[in-house]
Amino acid sequence: MIFSIVVQGAPHTQQSAESALRFARAVLAQGHQIYRVFFSGDGIHNGSALATPQQDEGHVVAGWQTLARDHQLDLVVCIAAALRRGVMDAGEAKRHDKSQHNLAEGFTLSGLGQLTDAALNSDRVITFGS
Repeated sequence: MIFSIVVQGAPHTQQSAESALRFARAVLAQGHQIYRVFFSGDGIHNGSALATPQQDEGHVVAGWQTLARDHQLDLVVCIAAALRRGVMDAGEAKRHDKSQHNLAEGFTLSGLGQLTDAALNSDRVITFGS
């Protein structure tokens, strides 16, 4: 089965980001595929390179990066939600005259068309968060 996952919760304020990561690991361990992980709303904070959790907490951003690297996952951050919340890649930082960028390695910015594409190419789309 091919899954796509939508994450709408920030890693530091809701359990949904951690639950989505655990779900993704379980799906892959059972031999299923993940077509895309799409981060929207406050879920875009899962793609921030500046996230630094407490030492006794799991590092959800690093968890997504490792999973993506190990399984060639497509981690897409909604560009509209990201820009509103101050998360951007080098290209968007330059376009908006910002001196810095903070999109974590392994994540890409894109629009809602990527979510539509994921829905069309997946057997199931599972959403975590609200």
